[in-house]
Amino acid sequence: MADNNFLADTLEQIRSFDPNDIDWNNMGSWPIIGKAVLCVSVVAAIGTMGYFLAVLDERDRLASAQNQEVKLKKDFESKAFRVANLEEYKAQMTEMETTFGSLLKQLPRDTEVPGLIDDISAAALNSGLELRAIDPRAIVATEFYNELPIDIEVVGGYHEMGAFVSAVAALPRIVTLHDFSIKKDGKSDRLSMKILAKTYQYDADAKPAAPGGKGAKR
Repeated sequence: MADNNFLADTLEQIRSFDPNDIDWNNMGSWPIIGKAVLCVSVVAAIGTMGYFLAVLDERDRLASAQNQEVKLKKDFESKAFRVANLEEYKAQMTEMETTFGSLLKQLPRDTEVPGLIDDISAAALNSGLELRAIDPRAIVATEFYNELPIDIEVVGGYHEMGAFVSAVAALPRIVTLHDFSIKKDGKSDRLSMKILAKTYQYDADAKPAAPGGKGAKR
């Protein structure tokens, strides 16, 4: 009987509950329904805070771990690909070293520069040109190689000059041609061509030095 009276009183308090009658300065006088609502609100607030403080933080960690997983997978795939192609890479490296060594052999050493100048002189004469000058400049040092510029002046016909350029390009040593100028040689029908030839030396221990004197005028 007492339980029925308590239940009836509780229902009556719920029916008569008016939020406007709440006295926030005297919570002890609140009806049971008000205290219950407050407790539920507090629990809900604590649960919400716990979600944002704990669950969201764990979600951020999960997202970070997933991103790290993707990165590790890509890294693993890249390394696996390199391992699978290791023999091919070794073969390519061997081929590059062979090619590089072959190119180095085409670069004249200090003692071979006079011979190279003789080859250029012979190319001019064999092409039917008059070689007026062949003058090596000072060696120019760069980061990986030394550069030897050579001033050349020849006189002759247009076709002979073309044959000379082709002959120099066909030399066994690397020689490049730059800054050429062609003009009439005085009052004659012949042409005068000035051209800058460059050859290169690869020697990590070599110190740049001027070549031994000017080439002979011819």
